[in-house]
Amino acid sequence: MLDPAACNLVLVRHGQSQWNLENRFTGWVDVDLSEAGEAEAREAGRQLREAGLEFDRAWTSLLKRAIRTLWIMLEETDAAWLPVERTWRLNERHYGALQGLNKAETAAEHGEDQVMIWRRSYATPPPPLSADDPSHPSRDRRYGDARPPSSESLRDTLERVLPWWERELAPCLMRGERILVAAHGNSIRALVKHLDGISDEEIVDLNIPTGMPLAYALGPELSPLAKGYLAGEDAAAAAAAKVAAQASGAGPD
Repeated sequence: MLDPAACNLVLVRHGQSQWNLENRFTGWVDVDLSEAGEAEAREAGRQLREAGLEFDRAWTSLLKRAIRTLWIMLEETDAAWLPVERTWRLNERHYGALQGLNKAETAAEHGEDQVMIWRRSYATPPPPLSADDPSHPSRDRRYGDARPPSSESLRDTLERVLPWWERELAPCLMRGERILVAAHGNSIRALVKHLDGISDEEIVDLNIPTGMPLAYALGPELSPLAKGYLAGEDAAAAAAAKVAAQASGAGPD
């Protein structure tokens, strides 16, 4: 078990959202948590509290399912006072024209192999969302001059997460701050790929379960000394297996 005293970074994928429940591609659409997702967030907070983990700062995305997951965890740990920063760079991967579509129906139309390429490949993005689409994030004032994408691969997601890591998160960790991050499956996959040095080929098989804190003890050079899910590796593996079956069945994305 990871020594809580040595832990300085915890990553948490948001709890189940309403579109996770409905088995729809979500991406940058600002969908709220389901009742089960709220319960997952509370459980994540309970695990943080029981592990005795304390933090100096928290980060989240600009999407309410991650923001509310963070709020719930902070309430559960009696840390609502904690400084919180938000950034679009922690948003979920943009699923382009797939956003809002049912995953099983999309697999039936395009074939499971094609959908798995769109969902899980490292460098192949889904079909882009038209810039004229009313739901395009360039029309959303929360993104300002961020030049939001129309579609992203995991590689694209990593390329926008890394500047935030280098300019914001890494300096805080180097100063000795303990950080809690509530984000999304693919923005966390991008961070884990960077931290653990996972290859482009191996990252395809990495799944991040919802609502399960992943704790890191990072050394002076921010290399992982230890890591682990607070729920235990068996529970995390079982939850991750459900994520892996998303294309043909219900599950979070």
